[in-house]
Amino acid sequence: MAFDLSKILTKQRRRSILTAILTPFSWIYGAVVWCRNALFDIGLFRQESFDVPVVSVGNITMGGTGKTPHVEYIVEALCRRYNIAVLSRGYKRATSGFILATDSLTPRDLGDEPYQIYQKFNGVITLAVCESRRKGIKELLRINPDISLIVLDDAFQHRWIKPKVNIVLVDYNHPPFNDKLLPLGTLREPAHRLIKADMVVVTKCPTDITPIAIRTMKQNLDLFPSTELFFSNIRYGDPVPVFPVPNPELSRLSWLLSTDTVLCVTGIANPRPLVRYLRQFAATVKVMHYDDHHYFTRNDFNDIFSIFDQLEGKRKFILTTEKDAVRIVSNAYFPPTKRDCIYYVPIRVGFLEQDGPDFVTVLTRRIDERDDTELPDVGHL
Repeated sequence: MAFDLSKILTKQRRRSILTAILTPFSWIYGAVVWCRNALFDIGLFRQESFDVPVVSVGNITMGGTGKTPHVEYIVEALCRRYNIAVLSRGYKRATSGFILATDSLTPRDLGDEPYQIYQKFNGVITLAVCESRRKGIKELLRINPDISLIVLDDAFQHRWIKPKVNIVLVDYNHPPFNDKLLPLGTLREPAHRLIKADMVVVTKCPTDITPIAIRTMKQNLDLFPSTELFFSNIRYGDPVPVFPVPNPELSRLSWLLSTDTVLCVTGIANPRPLVRYLRQFAATVKVMHYDDHHYFTRNDFNDIFSIFDQLEGKRKFILTTEKDAVRIVSNAYFPPTKRDCIYYVPIRVGFLEQDGPDFVTVLTRRIDERDDTELPDVGHL
């Protein structure tokens, strides 16, 4: 016989019980992370450096902090100055080992986020995926010796490589100083590991963030004086058809009317910012959410369009994210008769203005610094 604990325990009591259960596992996880970092800090595990500067873009929490749009921002800003290669693990890809991106590959071969970056900068950068970042870098440099800058996607925990610049992203809405280690919280590393960052970016900031909120965030992060701190937010673009259509019906979200209905379909870590944004417009917004990096099946599309067809509205559209779009456009199960109703909403990173040099200026300066001017790597146990 099943018991519904919600009927006999308060929400606070259920949370206390869950905390008590998960806390020992969080301690064990923290001990393993501490030991691993200590082995690197005392030199028993050795980091490898390369003649080509390496920029690592990562985070210390699970979930989306905006790594892909920030990697794209860096590539777009620096691609005229450097011959850039992007290396990613290729999370949830169906392949293994080193894979160099080519036009014949799909999101299943590379992973949806690397595939998105490759499609956006095809012909401008070299992109590859590999579980071993050391092997990946060596293969990239062997294939293309002209590479002058390597950007590592999601590599803050991958300490076998010593990057020239370590960039760590922190979600404004889920700061690490209010979080706990997995599985009790979402921290992949203790919050004090931010001392290993050369640059920290507080992402997903509200457009109306106040100077007081910025000062409070700076104080709570408690970074080294040498660590540069920046604040960024997500800026949405005009909707783009997922499939090529001759005359798109929806070119501006502001064209949506109160008689229109939007079905927001996502497979990302946190769809709430997009949903909030869509609800600023006149149309009715319904939501279907799947797990992050979800590959849609035939049954998924049957469910989606069963709901979509039942929605009321003079005009009806499906809106999704750019990351979802790269998985949908190559999906054979998507019904061809519905291709003209689905759009994705592109996002771009914007940095908030602050006193002092901007993000790209600081990043370029750190990349171009001579190695002999760098401070020694002092461990923090």
